[in-house]
Amino acid sequence: MSIRSKLFIFIPLLVLLMSFVSYFLFESGKNVQESYYLMMDRILLYKQVSKESKEVMRYLNRYVIQIDEESYPDLRKHLEALKGLREQLANMEKNEVNALPILNYQNMIDTFQEQTRSMIGGEEGDSNAKAGAYLQAERISRYIGEDGQALVDLELEHYRPVYENIILTTAKMNNLGVYLVFTVALLSIVFSLWLSSSISGPIRRLVLTAKQISKGKLDTKAPELSTGDEIGILCQTFNRMLDNIQELMDKNMKGLEKDRLVKELELKALQSQINPHFLFNTLNAIAKLAYIEGAEKTSDLTVSVSRLLRYNLQKLDHPVTLRDEVQNALEYLAIQKARFRDRIQFVTEIDERAMEQIVPCLTLQPILENALVHGIEGMEEGALLKLGIACREGRVLIEIADNGAGMSEDIRTMLLQSIVKDVPRPHRGKEQSTGLGTVNVFKRLQLFYDGMQSIEIISAEGEGTTIRFYLPLSTGVA
Repeated sequence: MSIRSKLFIFIPLLVLLMSFVSYFLFESGKNVQESYYLMMDRILLYKQVSKESKEVMRYLNRYVIQIDEESYPDLRKHLEALKGLREQLANMEKNEVNALPILNYQNMIDTFQEQTRSMIGGEEGDSNAKAGAYLQAERISRYIGEDGQALVDLELEHYRPVYENIILTTAKMNNLGVYLVFTVALLSIVFSLWLSSSISGPIRRLVLTAKQISKGKLDTKAPELSTGDEIGILCQTFNRMLDNIQELMDKNMKGLEKDRLVKELELKALQSQINPHFLFNTLNAIAKLAYIEGAEKTSDLTVSVSRLLRYNLQKLDHPVTLRDEVQNALEYLAIQKARFRDRIQFVTEIDERAMEQIVPCLTLQPILENALVHGIEGMEEGALLKLGIACREGRVLIEIADNGAGMSEDIRTMLLQSIVKDVPRPHRGKEQSTGLGTVNVFKRLQLFYDGMQSIEIISAEGEGTTIRFYLPLSTGVA
């Protein structure tokens, strides 16, 4: 049985048991209350009749004897109240003990009402008759009070066995309620212990197994349970996962051994290739030989190529200063100047205050190369490439501009979007020689400055391109 089924069966069962106990106690108390309220209603009715008859006599005295006309409304009000009580007596349930006394009581009330109305409606001059009627009404009112008290005593005498039975029944119900509550509580505790042990026990053993695995003991197995619930399924799945991990580890060991052999072969192949540092030293030797022979331009060009090669040989993950980047960019522009001669004009505007700014290695050269290859390389004359660096409002502004072919709005938008998400690299007909394109530079700046930089691209087809980097000011090589 699954854990969910256990909960759906036993928890509603406990709720039903508790509801049954509560309903039983409620119904028992309700019966006791109804008997008590019935007795109290009858007693209060007798008391109210006696009280209203006395009130009628009090206002009748003021109206008839003292001739107080203002007491007449109150007299009528109490007469109507007494009439209503008389109707309640007529509708009240009677038994063989109180049936006759209640009937006499009703007749007495009727006589009292008739006597009172006759006095109210009598002639004013007949004072002796009114006085005699008043005395008669007063005597009847006194009898009503005495009979009412007798009826109260009769009701109490009649309900005394009922009351004693109620007390006995209430005591029994209280004892039964205690037993039922104790039984339900005991069942709840037993069920809770059984359910918690069926869940927490396997989980505890599973946790111990996981701790053993975390210590590297992968040959440990979780306890196999045949309960058929979710815990048993979890243990089986856990063991299958251990088997899969061991299989993956075996495959990884074989793969690592294969990679080691491949690395050894690659190392041997690399040892057979030309050492880049040897090539750098050779270029230096050629530059000095050209200088000795008087070929100064050839010497300068060879030195620029040598310096560019040495700069590109360093690790790209090491930050550098803008001064190093500008120097490398100038070496690159010197080589391109020898290639394009007067077809291209290079302009630099450098603010010395920004030269100690820390930037990622190879930030400027890829952008300059991209401007040459895709922007102004095809121009026969009038080509302009500008590099500007300045400090503005606590930030460093780097601007690389050309007056070449420009780019479409789609490519401009895609380059800006590449800063925060991966986008396909735009195909523009030619590949960059460094392998570090514009998208690469943008992403490295985003990572280096934690998104604190901002980049602008101003371009249109046939109107050139301007790329601006706004970098947070920082100095000192990390």
